[in-house]
Amino acid sequence: MITPAYAVELFDSLRHGVVTNSLLPLDPLDNLAISLGLSGVAFIIALAFGRPYIDLLRARGIGKKIRIDGPEGHMTKTGTPTMGGVIFIATVIVLTIVFNLIGRLSMLLPLGVLTFTAVLGGIDDRLNLVGGQSTGLTARFKMVWLLLFAAVSSLVLYFPLGLHSIYIPFIGQYNIGLLYIPIALFSISGTANAVNLTDGLDTLAGGTAAVAFTAYGIIAFLQGQVQVVTFCFTMVGALFGFLWFNAHPAQVIMGDCGALALGASLATVAFMTGQWLLLPIVGAVFVAETTSVMLQVAWFKRTGGKRLFRMTPLHHHFELLGWSETQVTLRFWLAGMMAGLLGVALAVGGPA
Repeated sequence: MITPAYAVELFDSLRHGVVTNSLLPLDPLDNLAISLGLSGVAFIIALAFGRPYIDLLRARGIGKKIRIDGPEGHMTKTGTPTMGGVIFIATVIVLTIVFNLIGRLSMLLPLGVLTFTAVLGGIDDRLNLVGGQSTGLTARFKMVWLLLFAAVSSLVLYFPLGLHSIYIPFIGQYNIGLLYIPIALFSISGTANAVNLTDGLDTLAGGTAAVAFTAYGIIAFLQGQVQVVTFCFTMVGALFGFLWFNAHPAQVIMGDCGALALGASLATVAFMTGQWLLLPIVGAVFVAETTSVMLQVAWFKRTGGKRLFRMTPLHHHFELLGWSETQVTLRFWLAGMMAGLLGVALAVGGPA
């Protein structure tokens, strides 16, 4: 529970960078062992919470509306319960508050990002239910709020947390001053949208995000950032619990509430480790999905209606080439794992 004492400790921690009275070990190895254990706890909680939550979504008719311009085979997904992101978001929030907040108050930043972007996505999900007349929030409206959240997060990273450097693998660390703020703003909002675009097949966004959080958990461990390690592996366990129900054919979809929160919190974690330059590598699948959409739109306008891909985001292109949904997902997972390994390798090559 956040009390006035918490607020005082937060101020001191942010001002002096002091980590005191933590419930979890400060030794990186001991903390890693506990964090991996918490990952298992998160998995079990998400499993236990998931089934009754999905039943509640079904009972209330909270089902996903499917794009009519998407692949024809996806129409069978119409009505699948959405807003499943609540399963892993609630799990991470509860476990972080209980175990990873006391003495580690910098975790309020990813918690805040996770919460506010989930609320924004949740509002969009509620307005975009099957059988409803609304098509959800407009893209511009969502973008304005995402930019606002990202701007606040960037300012917190820069001022209270004192982060304003770039790490270039094998070369060194450089202070980039105020340029850090717009880069963080663009990255946090952009990653939120990129993960949202990736969320088009069962387990695709959740699985690739789990890989990316694992990579940043390892990077944070190498840096001795114990609180970030715990947050990342708690997220991985909670995501695996969600994926249990999201496995093809999905019993629940994470929705915008899950996808936007995943992307924004992943980027925030990347900036907290200082290894944000590796985010496009660790999140290569998200970058590929977003780039495919941008290229498709640009090519369509330039050629007066021709398409570069059969359909975007990229996963739909491969579906229309004849790959099954599980083939696309598994191969994207594999690509994401290799990208994550490369990101960790480059982080090892950079300064700690």
